[in-house]
Amino acid sequence: MGMKKWMSSVTALTMAALLFTGCGSSGGNSAATGNNGGGDAAPAKPQGKLTVYVGFQEDHAVAAIKKFTEDTGIEASMIRMSGGEILAKVRAEQGNPQADVWYGGPADTFVQATAEGLLQPYNSPIAEKVDAKYKDPDGNWTGIYVGALGFASNKEFLAKKGLEAPKTWEDLLNPAYKGEIVMADPASSGTAYTAMYTVLKVMGSEEKGFEYLSKLHPQIQQYTTSGSAPGRMVGMGEAGVGVLFAHDVIKYQEEGFDSLELTIPEDGTGYETGAIGIVKNTKNEELAQKFVDWALSPAGQEVGKTVGSYQNLTNPDAVGPEKAVKLSDINTIDYDVVEAGKERQRLIDKWSAEVKK
Repeated sequence: MGMKKWMSSVTALTMAALLFTGCGSSGGNSAATGNNGGGDAAPAKPQGKLTVYVGFQEDHAVAAIKKFTEDTGIEASMIRMSGGEILAKVRAEQGNPQADVWYGGPADTFVQATAEGLLQPYNSPIAEKVDAKYKDPDGNWTGIYVGALGFASNKEFLAKKGLEAPKTWEDLLNPAYKGEIVMADPASSGTAYTAMYTVLKVMGSEEKGFEYLSKLHPQIQQYTTSGSAPGRMVGMGEAGVGVLFAHDVIKYQEEGFDSLELTIPEDGTGYETGAIGIVKNTKNEELAQKFVDWALSPAGQEVGKTVGSYQNLTNPDAVGPEKAVKLSDINTIDYDVVEAGKERQRLIDKWSAEVKK
């Protein structure tokens, strides 16, 4: 009997320890509801289910969530939105968070979320491998991939107009492109904000940048909600040129849009640092941290290339896609993600008032 009694007290101690460690999370005693009731020595699989807001392409998102569950045994579901939409949703839900993790989309949006107190810091041990310029020093967000902006041109359109594919931002002002350019709306799309911020840097000042954006406006056929949608529209011949991330153009080319030609602006292009962060006051903090660890690991970062996502990866141990644009081969601007994030709302409001009006 003594042995049995000793075993049950050990089990009780173990349970107490589990409960105690669970109390450190902001979710209060979420670990208490996660015990597997009874004295099973084998630990149960992690309890709780993660909800993830995803800011990159749908097929990549589906594959990543599936692989995460396979690798960790943790259940997760996802909702795909553009970066600006995720920020608005997390902001609206801050009193009662509906998601645990924000996964992907440009870090500028994460910088704004950090300033608004919407993210929960977590310094993943794997984040140590990521270059300092691709992460927040306080751990509010960490970069998982990097992608440069490019132009997608429809080859038939170019041939019909006797044009070469645009090679500079200035080229987009050619009268032949009037009503033929598509890009996303900076208010909803992280891609489009990256493009807008890039233009201000390439043109040398905010004033000159806004002059350019005002000249570009009559050239625009449509401002889409999603940053990658212009690539599909140009591929289908609905527009002549799209402004979007180069990796999305490559994806559409690989999916069979042979009509697309990719060029990278030679006068300077910006790039996104796609990031991940934990939503403040998540009820699943421990599981959310496991998701961040996984997303930063080679296993998490290498999922993209299996479904045609062609970004550069931030973990030096991860093997990136062969078809990715090499950042060393192109003229990238000095993209200050912290400044871009701090100025985001002001610049978008100014664009809406002065350009899109």
